[in-house]
Amino acid sequence: QVQLVESGGGLVQPGGSLRLSCEASASINRSNFMGWYRQAPGKERELVALYSGGSITVADSVKGRFTISRDNAKNTMYLQMNSLKPEDTALYYCYAKYSFRVYWGQGTQVTVSS
Repeated sequence: QVQLVESGGGLVQPGGSLRLSCEASASINRSNFMGWYRQAPGKERELVALYSGGSITVADSVKGRFTISRDNAKNTMYLQMNSLKPEDTALYYCYAKYSFRVYWGQGTQVTVSS
């Protein structure tokens, strides 16, 4: 069983920045996939950014504004979010796949509003 714990969400004004963190209870080097999803009220959960093997996928809606990174020594993944927009408001989830099992964090709320 792998636990994922997100942190770093909050309320920010448009144009501001936040950095989300996701700490895993297992070595993230062992994960097949690891990334961030988000879900806004009334909408489906959508991919934000994902590590897949040696490649990174970033949603077009956040490309150039959001950066995914990881610190393997700390078993922690990050999402640096810059130039935030009101439409980025959502519950952000950490996701990881180890072998054939998928794990989700509890989510951290990001609200972009003036």
